[in-house]
Amino acid sequence: MSTWGLGLRREFLPQFAEAAAELPVDFVEIAPENWFAFGGAPARDLARVLEQKSLFCHGLSLSIAGPAPLDWDFLRTLRSFLQEHGAVVYSEHLSYCADAQGYLHDLLPIPFHAQSLAWTVDRIEQVQDFLGHPLVLENTAYYGQFPESTMSELDFLLAVLAQSGCELLLDLNNLFVNSRNHGYLAEEFLAALPAEKIRYYHVAGHYQHPAGWLIDTHDSGVSTEVGDLLRQAQQRFGSRPTLLEWDNDIPPLDTLLAELEQLRNASIA
Repeated sequence: MSTWGLGLRREFLPQFAEAAAELPVDFVEIAPENWFAFGGAPARDLARVLEQKSLFCHGLSLSIAGPAPLDWDFLRTLRSFLQEHGAVVYSEHLSYCADAQGYLHDLLPIPFHAQSLAWTVDRIEQVQDFLGHPLVLENTAYYGQFPESTMSELDFLLAVLAQSGCELLLDLNNLFVNSRNHGYLAEEFLAALPAEKIRYYHVAGHYQHPAGWLIDTHDSGVSTEVGDLLRQAQQRFGSRPTLLEWDNDIPPLDTLLAELEQLRNASIA
């Protein structure tokens, strides 16, 4: 039986907290760094939500593949937050977001070659040892190719999973966006993934640029194509927790719940 989650946003947090026990949502997901040292009414509302719902944390600041040293102060704060709030999962992005100048406030792509693979695997292992559990990494949308890359996106991802022992947050919207932008078949990518590594799924909306590119925007409902990929993943890999991401142009909570219900009704798992 699948479980279904919703990204918890401040725009509807008080309403969600008030009705949490009755809402048809199994878990919520937050970016933990947005909640560090946060108090007042939002912290109280989050505590009320977590009395009823499981917590998944999906980070934005780890920069696991980046050139800058790992931020151990951040990791110590993160570990305390995860433990204090009883997080079931901590996931991040297979990308980087910081360099020697500091945080870049974006999720940037990495070259796919042996050197970046070894660098990334070593950093994943350090983080896993520190946190005491496998890191869950998301396949990330990217919009350009590095000329020095010698591996495909799929081969690089498979090598990271095999060599580091990490798990996969399978983002089906990112998979669809990348397949269209970079000219591969999403179904073949899906078929090559190891079922035992997939921890949970993300689905979201995207935007088609007039030039033809798809952009991972998280500002609309799930497309028919991404919904089809979700059902293919469920058929191939079985039941996994599934989260609806809607991070921009956030609609009323009732609209989000209706979108989640539509996904649930169309599910085969």
